[in-house]
Amino acid sequence: MIMADILLWTLIILGVYVVLVAYWVGAYALFPALIERCRASYGARPVAATLLGLAILLPAITVATIVTKALPHPVVTIPVIGATLVLALLCLIGSAGLALRIGAGMTSPLDATQPWRRLLRGGMVLGLAFVMPFLGWFVLLPWSLASGLGLRAFGRIRA
Repeated sequence: MIMADILLWTLIILGVYVVLVAYWVGAYALFPALIERCRASYGARPVAATLLGLAILLPAITVATIVTKALPHPVVTIPVIGATLVLALLCLIGSAGLALRIGAGMTSPLDATQPWRRLLRGGMVLGLAFVMPFLGWFVLLPWSLASGLGLRAFGRIRA
């Protein structure tokens, strides 16, 4: 492995890390009440949220894969990819509640005037946990995204 390969993967990982934290902070800036509800729901029912998220996510990914393989025309694949990206955005918005829950455990005197800093701290910790090989990639990241989607679905069901 040459130095360019190491630099490539380092920058890819750093880019994904920064983008995840940016989506979480952006979601909190746009929908603070929703993210606060997601944070509270993570303490009340994390297993149910994960199961509901998986019940939505797995069939959606399966259908998207089958449709794009069976009908490879751009008229079909572009809307399917768009719907999948909207689903990923909902996963990220819901998982911002987990980042906020982690950040709420790391209080600071600045939290009273700048409440978004809790989410930034929690997002940095959660994002660094995702970097851990195998456990972070294949367990923690999918779990947080699936439970985030489940919490967004719970929010829709209750509303």
